[in-house]
Amino acid sequence: MLFYSTNHQAPEATLEKAVVKGLAEDRGLYMPARIKPLPQSFFDHIEQLSFQQIAFEVANCFFGEDIPADDLRRIVDDTLQFDCPVVRVEENLYSLELFHGPTLAFKDVGARFMARLLQYFIRKGGAAQQTVNVLVATSGDTGSAVANGFLGVDGIHVYVLYPKGKVSPIQECQFTTLGRNITAVEVDGVFDDCQRLVKSAFMDAELNEHMRLTSANSINVARFLPQAFYYFHAYAQMKRLGKADGLVVCVPSGNFGNICSALFGKRMGLPISRFIAANNANDIFFHYLQTGRYEPRASVQTIANAMDVGDPSNFARIVELYGHDHDAICADISGAAYSDEQIAQTIREVYAADGYMCDPHGACACRALREGLREGETGLFLETAHPAKFRDTVETIIGSSVSLPAALAAFMQGEKQSVPMSAAFADFKAYLLAQ
Repeated sequence: MLFYSTNHQAPEATLEKAVVKGLAEDRGLYMPARIKPLPQSFFDHIEQLSFQQIAFEVANCFFGEDIPADDLRRIVDDTLQFDCPVVRVEENLYSLELFHGPTLAFKDVGARFMARLLQYFIRKGGAAQQTVNVLVATSGDTGSAVANGFLGVDGIHVYVLYPKGKVSPIQECQFTTLGRNITAVEVDGVFDDCQRLVKSAFMDAELNEHMRLTSANSINVARFLPQAFYYFHAYAQMKRLGKADGLVVCVPSGNFGNICSALFGKRMGLPISRFIAANNANDIFFHYLQTGRYEPRASVQTIANAMDVGDPSNFARIVELYGHDHDAICADISGAAYSDEQIAQTIREVYAADGYMCDPHGACACRALREGLREGETGLFLETAHPAKFRDTVETIIGSSVSLPAALAAFMQGEKQSVPMSAAFADFKAYLLAQ
């Protein structure tokens, strides 16, 4: 499989180059040269398959030409050591719980897969034996998922860039207390500053001569494509319940890697009727759907902090996938945007009515479904992180305590270690050159 750049000014890349490099030479995002559809027979019997079996078939479409089947199956099975169950919330409204992995967030799937794929390339000797340095910008959950996915992996060092004071204390503990091959970089700015520093590092010739760099953000094909696994798995679960017809999936959206992988799944034949992209106050994509104009702006801080993105990277992949056809995009995706007050109201109402506890991101998606479902449709929203990761916020909203899972409590015992950093690229570059 070859991968091309969304900017169309860079040579096509092999899978190995796309994964190890992360970003194309022209600053574009890599896209697979073709998207292989899955046969109808796969969907006819998908409800009889396990999560791992489903994921292998999906992974094989993207990675099977470059990785032997036994190795790819091992990578998939090792990645998916946990389930992503569908849970009924109320009539015709279901939650896809993506927080049963080691860091209790949806990004565990993509981060664990990428870590194992990158290690595969290093071990087989195709990549130079020089240490691979992974740069990742996070607005919350990406940092913890990537850090824990790569923790202790030989030949890889991870730098997690996060905005000072703008992630929850629990999220921060999940990547600042690990040590070993994980370095946390506390940037005096917002998520978009962190993302800019990462992208600028990839484009700097001197840095790339000094060290081998790649990204573990959803700009990397090995991070975002595996997220398609749980959409197929969700469809299989809904089919077992007799609820697969007229299925609408709502995705809380920040950098848009998650919904982008779902759209790739639809192109592969996944029979989901339509998607809703739920935004918080950072409603750049919602504005695009309404007007046809993409106008990025500085992000604003909200209680759904993982969605605090003012210039979502994967927008480029979405418009590329649809041939820059605004009408075609709107045919598959609608949007919604909510204030902190509306998100909090939804957390409170769903908990009171159904006994189901949403995190702020899941609540945003849940509200969009409640308001946007049509007659005959069934809604599925993504619960992207355990509500305990936003414990103070959720407890204040519902007026009740939120128990802390043992996995999260363990992170809270560690000592924070981070490198303070300005938002100036010159400072970040100087730091990396000194490593």
